[in-house]
Amino acid sequence: MPRCRSVEDFKSIGRDFIRHSRYKSTSFSRKIFRKCLTGSVTSASLSCLEFKGKREVILSESYEAMISEIQNDLEKTKAETSIFELANFHMRADAIDFIVFHVIDRIEGLIQQIGQKEELIQLRMRANRLKNKLEDIDREMFRHLEQQISRSKHKGFVLRKIIDGFFKACYDYIGDEDTGGYDNFDIFLNRLLSTSTIHDVTYELEPEMVFYQKTPGRIIVELSKSLNQNDVFFDIGSGVGQVVILVNIMCDAKAIGIEFEPSFCNYADSVASKFDLVHVQFINEDARKVDYSKGSVFFLYTPFIGKMMQDVLALLRKVSLKNVIRIFSYGPCSRIIAQENWLTCRNGNADGVYKLYEFQSFARDNFF
Repeated sequence: MPRCRSVEDFKSIGRDFIRHSRYKSTSFSRKIFRKCLTGSVTSASLSCLEFKGKREVILSESYEAMISEIQNDLEKTKAETSIFELANFHMRADAIDFIVFHVIDRIEGLIQQIGQKEELIQLRMRANRLKNKLEDIDREMFRHLEQQISRSKHKGFVLRKIIDGFFKACYDYIGDEDTGGYDNFDIFLNRLLSTSTIHDVTYELEPEMVFYQKTPGRIIVELSKSLNQNDVFFDIGSGVGQVVILVNIMCDAKAIGIEFEPSFCNYADSVASKFDLVHVQFINEDARKVDYSKGSVFFLYTPFIGKMMQDVLALLRKVSLKNVIRIFSYGPCSRIIAQENWLTCRNGNADGVYKLYEFQSFARDNFF
């Protein structure tokens, strides 16, 4: 996932990842998306999975039968009254994806193969009207939530209730093995926690720095459950600040983000200010130059590799000589952290990429 320069970029790229890597809501999506192992498939190539050529389509089923099936799919979706209820964002997100990939993309594929037939154009217009209506409901829902938050004197508390409620509604499959990627919860968080446009990236990454990727929301919630208000939490490589903000909201811990890119730091600060999060701080600095001495819990989503990773781990080891610390990791860096002899992994062998791992330093007496 490349670095993005605006909120719309995040929404667009986030939705692409959701659709193409970890989507579990409809049987069609499960069938198609499990083929998309890298998350790099585009909607056009998805169309190609279903429309490899006019001859194959015509052989598999008649044009009339395909039109009838698409019409039925559209009518069945429209008949699901729950998707029009303001609170049912996750159902609506599933429906929008279904319309895009199972209805509009199929129509586009037919148009590419047999031309601009009037009934196809009309059918596409009907599908787009339904999609636009659902997106209008989403906009109204977020306007309502923003008003609810802005009117409260305790914005963080209201945010926590909103996020917790949506998380419970969205994750009926939370116990499934994690295969990476983003989902409806991430779309929800991107919309809820957005403010303004992110300004242009101003710094070039050094060779061992890894481009920014957002941590999936379900991973942040899992992380938050292991913290309490007495912790001092550092997210090393915090990007636009979503982990820091959610950790503070969910468990009242003081949360600090370390980020090299100034525009990301400024954006994160604006989100924290919007919601009056006084125990959130963002530091625009090279991670190798930061004082971590007050930290008790640290999080890394593979922000860098090589010597830079070793240098930061050495700084955290110095902190552990005075107090026991915990390090949570996600992504490929977990295997690197697992090699540190001053840490022990508390939940496995740290051999998975799409799993949150918790490491703890040994008590000071054990070093001697």
